[in-house]
Amino acid sequence: MEVYYDNAATTKIIPEVREIMLKTLDMDYGNPSSMHTKGIDAERYIRYAREVISKSLKCSANEIIFTSGGTEANNLALLGICEAKRRTGDHIITTSIEHASVYNPVLRLEELGYRVSFLGVDKNGIVDIEQLKHELCDDTILVSIMAVNNEIGSVQPLSEISDIIHEYNLSHKSNIAFHVDAVQAFGKYRLYPSRIGIDAMSISGHKIHGPKGSGALYVRNGVKIKPIIYGGGQEKSIRSGTENVTAIAGLGKAAEVAYDRLDDNVSVMKNIKDTFVQKALEIDGVVNNSGNASHISSLSFEGVRSEVLLHALEDRGIYVSAGSACSSNHPAVSNVLKAIGMDEGLLDSTLRFSFCEYNTVAEVEYTIGVLKDVLPMLRKYTRK
Repeated sequence: MEVYYDNAATTKIIPEVREIMLKTLDMDYGNPSSMHTKGIDAERYIRYAREVISKSLKCSANEIIFTSGGTEANNLALLGICEAKRRTGDHIITTSIEHASVYNPVLRLEELGYRVSFLGVDKNGIVDIEQLKHELCDDTILVSIMAVNNEIGSVQPLSEISDIIHEYNLSHKSNIAFHVDAVQAFGKYRLYPSRIGIDAMSISGHKIHGPKGSGALYVRNGVKIKPIIYGGGQEKSIRSGTENVTAIAGLGKAAEVAYDRLDDNVSVMKNIKDTFVQKALEIDGVVNNSGNASHISSLSFEGVRSEVLLHALEDRGIYVSAGSACSSNHPAVSNVLKAIGMDEGLLDSTLRFSFCEYNTVAEVEYTIGVLKDVLPMLRKYTRK
């Protein structure tokens, strides 16, 4: 049996997505900026995707900027908003558990002279609200906090965070922007940025059975943002470059399917996750670090290195992750696990199991059986 439990890293494209992508490759392959029929036909796919995504977010279609993925969307939000606000302040607030596509641009901004405050989190990975209140100041221009953590699945209280920023803006006559990395939340939650009070929000296609290299940034009308890519003025001159019609069409279809089936999908994923975690905790030496997200679980296995267990599971056809896929080429102790205060002995013994609506209880039973089989054997060879 093959079991894919790395859906937080990427998902398999579904047939509906593949079909629309092939149409853009085989028939409607024109440049969407061209004025002839081929160009107009290609542009329809972009308009369709923009309308689908804006409908799912309950925002205006002109607030959606297409990007090459979540990483570019995060970079555009951080670098673009800070550049636009440079004259009004130089202070950025984020958290200690952000994805590398937020964390590293923030470090770059720090090199450029911006001041950065990193908020701590509790043992469940939830941001320190009191510290946020304390860090807000007259020089603050941007707060960036992810919706769902990609390693442990903690779900942040976005509405409460937004209310705090909004109240500060009103009382201090400030204009602090609120950015949310929603890559792990889009397609799993109903997120309405304008209602919550989010100014910019990043999404990605390949986490919801769309293609890799597809993403978008929601930018609330009125929010100033500078481009980080210059060229022909596509995407309201915020993201120049000929649009990747194939990827955008796939993203739009994936979003449409995800939100048409949202309640059923989330119910399936939650049942799979809860069943898996419950059965895994019946095994000796297993510790649960999982947050509330329906599709992500983090488990530590005492006495076994995560990389060793990962490959032992792979040998049995089970695919999991030792952390963020975007950090896999640079092995290091996870900032997220350290931030939640994990026991040092478990930092290198933790795996992420992430689910989708196509996983089954039979796969859970198989995986639990494999864990019961391999853990005792691996623990015998643990380095002293």
